[in-house]
Amino acid sequence: MSVTIPASDHSPTVRSRAVADHPVPSGREEEWRFTPLDRLRGLHTGSLDLSGSVGLAIESEGFVAETVTVDDPRVGATLVPTDIVAAQALTGSAGAVVLSLAAEAMGRARVVMTGQGVPAASHLVIEFAPFSKGTVVIEHRGSAVLAGNIEIRLGDGAQATVISHQAWDRDAVHVGTHAAHLGRDARLLMAHVTLGGDLVRLSPLVSYAAPGGEAELLGLYFADSGQHLEHRVFVDHDTPHCSSSVLYKGALQGEGAHTVWIGDVLVRAQAVGIDTYEVNRNLILTDGARADSVPNLELETGEIQGAGHASATGRFDDEQLFYLQARGIPEDLARVLVVRGFFADILGRLGEPELSRSVMSDVDARLGVDVEGLGVDDGEADDEVAR
Repeated sequence: MSVTIPASDHSPTVRSRAVADHPVPSGREEEWRFTPLDRLRGLHTGSLDLSGSVGLAIESEGFVAETVTVDDPRVGATLVPTDIVAAQALTGSAGAVVLSLAAEAMGRARVVMTGQGVPAASHLVIEFAPFSKGTVVIEHRGSAVLAGNIEIRLGDGAQATVISHQAWDRDAVHVGTHAAHLGRDARLLMAHVTLGGDLVRLSPLVSYAAPGGEAELLGLYFADSGQHLEHRVFVDHDTPHCSSSVLYKGALQGEGAHTVWIGDVLVRAQAVGIDTYEVNRNLILTDGARADSVPNLELETGEIQGAGHASATGRFDDEQLFYLQARGIPEDLARVLVVRGFFADILGRLGEPELSRSVMSDVDARLGVDVEGLGVDDGEADDEVAR
């Protein structure tokens, strides 16, 4: 079954599995104007051969993993492609992987996708049956030119956490659509942690099947010189009495570092009683970096609990730096701790200590300071910044 959503000012106008139904972007379109098409290595043309493979390793407790054809009715039931890359990721995949968690079961899975340095397509379906509770962490590693789709379905009363970690090699190109559909009283935390790659463009999408659905979308990204990291969120409130919360934070440093965050929230006329809020914060650490942040909120009804958005982009806070130095912390370490503090609330909400350590280690390395090597306790240091 496909999820049919009519067009609106901020919703996609073309939804089709067929690659030919989607226009090849020129870069002048609103949804492509921030993306450097010449760096996509042909992913946006619809003609790139994506028959290459992506290494796949799955560690699972409670989940059942299956490899199916793209004609399986579970594939594309939630994600109907809205652009040419997503369509090619669906039709160009040799097969799809379905991870399913049974009703009232608890489970955890770790999926590692490793690029082999050649163009490839992938499609992953994650199903949480009614009243199940589980966590799936997806890691992207290696070198790749990847068109990748992820679709997430939550049955009534299900509670799910799905985290996508982009830890690519520096030359990777990754364009992905991640679509989630929530049942009655279902709760989803969907997070994107993007640190690696040359160009990464991800589109998280959320829609609702019945009242009571709650979606929390979290994002963390850090762009170095020359990196382009783009996240395009679309929350479609098409069902009454649901809620959404969006919080994305990014840091940038170096010449040509570029991040893009688009936050589209559409509240349709029938979606009375909803509550939604979205926030984007960007921390620019050096000259030469650029952060684009575009929050959009479209209301077709005034009968809501609440709706709002906020966006801010600022430079490094010299007052925080002075405060830490006044307490005897060297300047280079103080800079790291400020960035750590900036990301701490996102990582804390994920509840994944191993991932948090990996992210903080990456932050330390990018800023040129080995916090652990200095004998500084991570928790105490981050608490100091928070104060």
